[in-house]
Amino acid sequence: MAHLITFASNRFDISKEEPNDINPIAGQGPLNWLSTRLSSAGYRVTEPATEDWGWYIDVKGQTSTYLVGASGEPERPAPDVDWTVQIHKSRSLKDKIMGKNKHSADDPLTALIEGFVREEPDFRDIHVEKDA
Repeated sequence: MAHLITFASNRFDISKEEPNDINPIAGQGPLNWLSTRLSSAGYRVTEPATEDWGWYIDVKGQTSTYLVGASGEPERPAPDVDWTVQIHKSRSLKDKIMGKNKHSADDPLTALIEGFVREEPDFRDIHVEKDA
């Protein structure tokens, strides 16, 4: 299951993002910001790519690999946007069958991303949902 972090912010200007060639959903801005932070923390990160629900990056740590996605909905008064960051831990078929390597509530990447979000003064209405 995915871990979700939602927040509101006007930091990322969705009009300056590259067009999502699959579905017109924003998400590149938060992933560019996260990529810089994760790289500085020792993770290997791919460039943001599009998906039908937004944008994603692949993140590789010492022992685990993740898909981290972002999507934005400009439902608040401009320029605020409601952002969702989703974190999916990659597991092999064997891990899934054996019930191993689950995305736990104390996952280190989830905790790191949550910390990055919480330390930003212009991110508001932060909510974290950890389905494990």
